[in-house]
Amino acid sequence: MSLSSVEICTGAGGQALGLEQAGFDHLVTVELDPWACKTLRQNRGSSWNVTETDLLQWSAGEFVGADLVAGGVPCPPFSRAGKQLGENDERDLFPTAIRIVDEVRPKAVMLENVRGLLDAVFDDYRNKVEKQLIKLGYVPGWRLLNASSFGVSQLRPRVVFVALRKEFADHFSWPTEHMYAPLTVGELLYDLMAERGWEGAAEWARRANAIAPTIVGGSKKHGGPDLGPTRAKRAWAALGVNGNTIADLAPEPGFGGDPRLTVRMAARIQGFPDEWEFVGRKTNAYRQVGNAFPPPVAKAVGHEIFKAITKQQLIAVAS
Repeated sequence: MSLSSVEICTGAGGQALGLEQAGFDHLVTVELDPWACKTLRQNRGSSWNVTETDLLQWSAGEFVGADLVAGGVPCPPFSRAGKQLGENDERDLFPTAIRIVDEVRPKAVMLENVRGLLDAVFDDYRNKVEKQLIKLGYVPGWRLLNASSFGVSQLRPRVVFVALRKEFADHFSWPTEHMYAPLTVGELLYDLMAERGWEGAAEWARRANAIAPTIVGGSKKHGGPDLGPTRAKRAWAALGVNGNTIADLAPEPGFGGDPRLTVRMAARIQGFPDEWEFVGRKTNAYRQVGNAFPPPVAKAVGHEIFKAITKQQLIAVAS
């Protein structure tokens, strides 16, 4: 059995991929960034119905009755790294997401964002979102989930918002955390670090004996691909990783010093399968990786939503 989904703010497909693994077929994936759209088409062709458009100008009316509306609305309005302008930030797309929910009237809603959204400064904002969904007949809830609790080799805390129509809400439970212990960065990336014959890969892997700090993608205003601010780079340095830039290739024989991550290495840390290709030069590709929602986390939440919907449908059939 599969259920249908409308995916908005799809990015490079991290959440969409996880939801697909949980049993959802995407009727449409909507994304504005042309490089991310190329990545989606490269990996899923026409099967995801990739729609490159401004969400503000897009209507979901033709997808009325889809089982799920999901997406990762922009983070800057709520990020602690920014001004936290919330609804006063022109990039706030929660109202647009609610408008799309109203158009589709799905059985469930799943939206993800940064942990800053749970800060006290946004209490009124979250209450407003909840009230709007309650008015539409949904039971909403927020949860802070750490990616490392789902086997992802970085902490990466993310806020997930789930709302289900009343008849499905009683069957939903948040996924159990700490089900899958993550590998250390060294365990996870050893084969990629050694693929060009670097003699120091094994010693590096022993040193990289913890999970990664949160990978960040930055914005289009960001000058180039690196592993984040000074504090993050210090954490990477403790793992034996040079976080100042992203490498084109793994270290070659005779390399000395701390290696840099490639885009493929960063994608694996995010929980993407190696076969998932990112289109674009290094800066564009790494930005897609860094801004993604880890597929294993999306899969875990999506699986619980899938169970809630299908359980209620089975009950309805039996009665």
